[in-house]
Amino acid sequence: MQGKAFEIPKSLVWQSYLAVRRNKGAPGCDGQTMKQFDEKRNQNLYKIWNRLCSGSYFPPPVRAKQIPKADGSERTLGIPTISDRIAQGAVKRFLEARLEPIFHDSSFGYRPRRSAHMALAQCERNCRYKSWALEVDIKAFFDHVDHDLIIKALKFHKVPSWVILYCRRWLQAPMVEMSTPSDLKLRTEGTPQGGVISPLLANLFLHYAFDRWMTRHFPHVPFERYADDIVCHCSRMSEATRLKRAIRARMMEVGLKINEAKSHVVYIDTFPRTNVKKVFTFLGYDFKVRTLRNYKGQLFRKCSPGASMKAMKKITQTIKSWRVHRSTRADVRELAQRYNATLRGWITYYGKFWYRHFSYRLWSVFQSRLIKWAANKLRIGTRKAERKLNELRKYMPRLFAHWELLRASNV
Repeated sequence: MQGKAFEIPKSLVWQSYLAVRRNKGAPGCDGQTMKQFDEKRNQNLYKIWNRLCSGSYFPPPVRAKQIPKADGSERTLGIPTISDRIAQGAVKRFLEARLEPIFHDSSFGYRPRRSAHMALAQCERNCRYKSWALEVDIKAFFDHVDHDLIIKALKFHKVPSWVILYCRRWLQAPMVEMSTPSDLKLRTEGTPQGGVISPLLANLFLHYAFDRWMTRHFPHVPFERYADDIVCHCSRMSEATRLKRAIRARMMEVGLKINEAKSHVVYIDTFPRTNVKKVFTFLGYDFKVRTLRNYKGQLFRKCSPGASMKAMKKITQTIKSWRVHRSTRADVRELAQRYNATLRGWITYYGKFWYRHFSYRLWSVFQSRLIKWAANKLRIGTRKAERKLNELRKYMPRLFAHWELLRASNV
């Protein structure tokens, strides 16, 4: 390490490379793929490590990609190059080991050994004891997060100077549209969604902007935060309304705004009330009072999460767009190979809560397309096609992912 400005272990770069390779991902602005990077892997990794150690590493521009949102607007996703992802990952690993112990227990987003399902489970528990919920949506958080406040937080934790140097460079790295590569958009605020280190810096920012602030000013109010999605739980409507005003003021202090159209006070108890909102959405799940059945077959009502109507509508639209019934040249195994990964992903995420309802909805939507496919391929009626698929399901119950789901739920 003699002659190097900074002492950065090579193991950080290697571990980051392995993680980037596992995650795959699209090329950045230089067009280099993972396969092309691996052709000269050792030289490329040494170059990254050497430049990081010498202080001469400057991130290339981030490729901007527009992702459509449900409301018709677009979200800008920033895609770094393969080399830059590896460099960011190395610094992230070093920084994460020092910041992770100080983060709040109710912060779940983009943290090791924490998941969206854990946040949803905690939210469900808190809904049992609190009658009111405040859903908070921060308006364009990743586009407006303050660079100076992030750097201030890093300095507060006395991280090495090279960490601050590179975090500042990544925050300020310009974005480029591939359609106009010469038009670089310099950034003075925000951190690009899609960057490897961006979620960690966002968590650090919100740890002080929200988590610690809540602990000081509203220690009795439980909450869940997944990145910039927040749910707070209150005992009374007046308490939730007062908290919303306080959070609005707090966000303004740190240069942010809450999205008023998506931030609501919600009633989630079984006692009937009128003129109040009675459902909120958190991480793709709708929380509302539902009629459920216990193990004795008795009906009862409680606030429970289930796959949101918005998510189910999107799943239905996606399945329709596949046009399964037109794939008559493919055999049944090809169809299973083509769609099982997506089906299994939906089942893994949305089948966690209110399982029977979700399994029936997914089953009915995809199975109806399979029946049409069988009818078209074999040129038989739909009832006969349904019988043939049922016979096939008895012999090969794990062929399609949704068949196994239906078996497990005994529907």
